[in-house]
Amino acid sequence: MHDILTIIPARGGSKRLPRKNILSLAGKPLIAWTIEAAKNARTAKTICVSTDDPEIARIATEYGADVPFLRPAELASDTATSVAVALHALDWYKSQGLNFDTMLLLQPTSPLRSSKDIDDAFELFKKNNANSVTSVCEVDHSPLWSNTLPANLSMDGFIPESVKNLRSQDLPTYYRLNGALYLVRTDVLLRERSFIASTGSFAYIMPRDRSIDIDTKLDFIVAESILSGLTGC
Repeated sequence: MHDILTIIPARGGSKRLPRKNILSLAGKPLIAWTIEAAKNARTAKTICVSTDDPEIARIATEYGADVPFLRPAELASDTATSVAVALHALDWYKSQGLNFDTMLLLQPTSPLRSSKDIDDAFELFKKNNANSVTSVCEVDHSPLWSNTLPANLSMDGFIPESVKNLRSQDLPTYYRLNGALYLVRTDVLLRERSFIASTGSFAYIMPRDRSIDIDTKLDFIVAESILSGLTGC
């Protein structure tokens, strides 16, 4: 039994930001930032990029990741889930006689997640004997100041009376998934088909400036600005 399988899912298709996984970000392909974070972590050993795209496979290999297979087309569509991609990878390694008791999924669209984040999340995982650990960050704005709007745009009752006159610092702190890191026992993933276990699940809190998830051109520009400042580019 091997300990940890790190999966970096990177399909070739992307509609809002074409070819985003290999776009140059602060001097490197986007996916390279995640591969290097995984390689520099003490805890991530087997690092597999799951892709359907030969160019992504070539670049991932150049940066030191394993690309032992090309993902089938049905797992590279807009509707394919990360769970399905992860299970496919586990099945492939099992066919090679390799089994893993823990899976770490790192999305390449979170380039500001560091190797320390990975190692610290593993420490949290071990300390709590957890079934899963998922990265989160504080929300930008409290959901208590959000609501839906009717067709006539009336704001009657938009903000509950209980919070209407509170200052932002007086509101409870809310967190959201930031997409950077999912750590789960493989038996739980296989049983529940989820990266977040129904019990024994813990949050790894990341700051907002390391929680950029690149989905649009604006996200890309923000991430590049932060990384350029960090690297002195």
